[in-house]
Amino acid sequence: MSTRFKPKFSIKKGDSVVVITGEDKDLKKPRKVLEVLLEKGRVLVEGVNIVTRHSKPTSQNTKGGIVKKEAPIAISNVMLWDAKTGGPTKIKRTREDGKLVRISKKSGGVIK
Repeated sequence: MSTRFKPKFSIKKGDSVVVITGEDKDLKKPRKVLEVLLEKGRVLVEGVNIVTRHSKPTSQNTKGGIVKKEAPIAISNVMLWDAKTGGPTKIKRTREDGKLVRISKKSGGVIK
């Protein structure tokens, strides 16, 4: 991603999203966003893109072993979940009372 301008994404930490492409594609199962990596254009989604990491025994982790955790996926591979319609939706931004709010294009409702 370019470092000149800060990118603006419609997905924030804590949102419910659906994975629309890839190995974990499921358009009916909403999942929670754990972290948004702005500079890389990626998101960390709960239960998606599970990878295994081998860790050596250390003073904190005396056992070591195999650890499974989520890896980031591209932000273009997820869409925001609309609870009213029960499916993925696109977003438009408008100002209400001087605040920028996200509005679902499918249902027209405000996304919190």
